[in-house]
Amino acid sequence: MSVSSVSASARPSDCPRTNGRSPLPDDVPDAPVLPVLGDGIRVPLAAGGEIEYAALDYAASAPALARVWDDVSAYAPYYGSVHRGAGYLSQLSTDLFEQSRETVARFVGCRPAAEGTPAEEADQVVFTRSTTDSLNLLAAALPPGTRVFVFETEHHASLLPWRDHTTQVLGAPRTPARAVELLEQALVSAPQGPRLVCVTGASNVTGEFWPVAELAEVAHRHGARIVLDAAQLVPHHPVDIGELDVDWIAFSGHKLYAPFGAGVLAGRSDWLRAAQPYLAGGGASRKVSREADGELAVEWQTTAARHEAGSPNVIGAYSIASACRALTEAGFDRIVARERELLGRLRRGLAELPEVRVLSLFGPDAPRVGVVSFVVEGWNSSHFAAALSAEHGIGVRDGLFCAHPLLRALLGAEDAEPGECGAPEAAPGERSLNAVRVSFGVGTPDEHIDRFVAAVRELVREGAKLNYRTEEGRCVPDVASAPRRTALTGGKTAH
Repeated sequence: MSVSSVSASARPSDCPRTNGRSPLPDDVPDAPVLPVLGDGIRVPLAAGGEIEYAALDYAASAPALARVWDDVSAYAPYYGSVHRGAGYLSQLSTDLFEQSRETVARFVGCRPAAEGTPAEEADQVVFTRSTTDSLNLLAAALPPGTRVFVFETEHHASLLPWRDHTTQVLGAPRTPARAVELLEQALVSAPQGPRLVCVTGASNVTGEFWPVAELAEVAHRHGARIVLDAAQLVPHHPVDIGELDVDWIAFSGHKLYAPFGAGVLAGRSDWLRAAQPYLAGGGASRKVSREADGELAVEWQTTAARHEAGSPNVIGAYSIASACRALTEAGFDRIVARERELLGRLRRGLAELPEVRVLSLFGPDAPRVGVVSFVVEGWNSSHFAAALSAEHGIGVRDGLFCAHPLLRALLGAEDAEPGECGAPEAAPGERSLNAVRVSFGVGTPDEHIDRFVAAVRELVREGAKLNYRTEEGRCVPDVASAPRRTALTGGKTAH
């Protein structure tokens, strides 16, 4: 049996299924592009009853595509340890793992070796645990003396891994052109030596696109390399390493509708081959022997396996490859068009409420993916998000979204001003150094966006039905209190 036939003909009859759903037809303009697990799930409301859950926190972790779940379920009975196993399941799993690597390479446009150069010069796909893990791997592989350039607007996964290197943090630009100017100024004034620029493709806070190709051109003109944090970009928009001319990209499976514990670092192989393995152990080593003096002599792999020590997460890698195939087959033109329509629907609804301030770095007309963060006048954002969940069955995110410097810049906060991810430290009506984030993707129906806008409108105009309290760092409804409307404006209660 070939690997490709696992999901087509070898699926056990008792595998978890998806109610026979298939990708939705093109002639249903208001339908999700692809079905996801959890569609139709009902959740309890704090005051009683239940409602269909509106999952609008895709930017944190996206639900699994039904297609991905079907493929993983079909393969799971055939799971075996990869590489060097003589048994059928081990060989099948090895083929599946390496074919998944090839699928991901095609999905992100990995470059082949240049004509006349060894095959090992081709771009590599290294399977990791996440975007954070990928960027920490790259940080560990940088040549000595590398200077890293990063904007303060980055997610902490991109901002923090470079602590063992000289890092130059650039301020928050207010236009894409200014971002390019700031990087060029920094590169021109920096000392010579190996250099790396790290930048996001789409902000996890504002959703705004960054000028990646322009930043790459400036970086290369000044002898720097560039790594793209594509975690928020690859689920929504096609990404091609060659077209963008970046050296590496990093992303996570759980953002790409494949939440099975794997991530990807893809790109140039030379620094990765020259570096010590990210983890030392089996799989990363080609040969281990004892020398005459009793010391160990190790010959390390030169392929991606050099940084994949231990038993690989085959299911995680396969799930990412499955998501790549599903999104490619659905067509990014269709995905982009539908998400643009949903984004317009969402933003028009919020724009009708003067109490709502949508956060933006590049301005209201800047193109973006389906990620919107906002604050509401008179509300603590943690209280607002809690009311959306408890009273309306809508799941969003509140806090600083692991991008503290960016949120401080957008909210006009001082560095010393207290604020913590998800902690509702401010009382109702007081200023809170956090925001609410709503995000969506290929599995989001129109109705969930409409429900969200209606719920925001009701909370802004009428207040919450329940009282809320802080419990273990989270804002929770006080269900023991008599249901009543509490307008969280100025800390006063409306009877």
